[in-house]
Amino acid sequence: MNMMRTRKPGFNRSALAKQAMQAAITARAKAKVDQHSPICIYGLCETLGVAVRFNNINMEGMYQRGAPPRIHLSARRPLPRRAYNCAHELGHHVFGHGSSIDELREDAKKHPWEDPKEFLADTFAGFMLMPIMGLRRAFAVRGWSPENATAPQMFTIACDFGVGYATLLTHLSFGVNMISRARAAALQRVTPRALRTQILGALTPEPLVVADNHRAGPTLDAEVKMLLLLPLGTETTGDRLAHDRDLIIGSLFRAVRPGIVQASAADGAWASFVRIAPEAYVGLAQYRHLEDDPDE
Repeated sequence: MNMMRTRKPGFNRSALAKQAMQAAITARAKAKVDQHSPICIYGLCETLGVAVRFNNINMEGMYQRGAPPRIHLSARRPLPRRAYNCAHELGHHVFGHGSSIDELREDAKKHPWEDPKEFLADTFAGFMLMPIMGLRRAFAVRGWSPENATAPQMFTIACDFGVGYATLLTHLSFGVNMISRARAAALQRVTPRALRTQILGALTPEPLVVADNHRAGPTLDAEVKMLLLLPLGTETTGDRLAHDRDLIIGSLFRAVRPGIVQASAADGAWASFVRIAPEAYVGLAQYRHLEDDPDE
């Protein structure tokens, strides 16, 4: 007797991906943000009337439907992951989903969601944080080819958009088809620790952010204890960033105190505001760079 396997009903991922991309374009337009620049997802949520709060919880994030709607994020996750999770939860808000809790998980596109709502929110997050026009510009202005870019080059692009290295590779291969899946798989075998060692020339446990002269965003987010590799000769204001050492490829700084720092190249070719949050900050996102949280 033939036994038939029971399968859950599928859904059209291609159609949902197009819907997610259009929703990301619309959300950027509503917030009066262009369609190519890196964004601060927390600022965009604030503009759209969605409050964001970091909590000491062991989960990815939560969308709370209400008046006002709220997004709760885990302060325990790495800084780039928090940004991606915020965009994911914003996707639930944009698509009118009910309140939801996203537990600890790996990248949804690497192991595609069976739930179309989760796939839709995850794909929305990719297009919101990494618009295809912005990605094309980021590679072109540096003279790099997506398919041939090295792991450190990919890491630089990921830092440009405030996302994780693996998240960028997944979006480039599954979301916008700018690199092959084989190339993405090869690059994903390079661990974050190996990447930091390759870039800095030494084994380094602290998280690293890289910004070069071509960085498009006017701000750079970090938290206390993080390392920042900035263009060689960068000068900073105040004492919140401590100069560690100069390398051939740039000047290495360490974030030591919360606050906002102006960083700029001596020749004026590069400048950015570095916004430093306390390590594992808990509180409203809009107050993350202050010494004290007015919400507490």
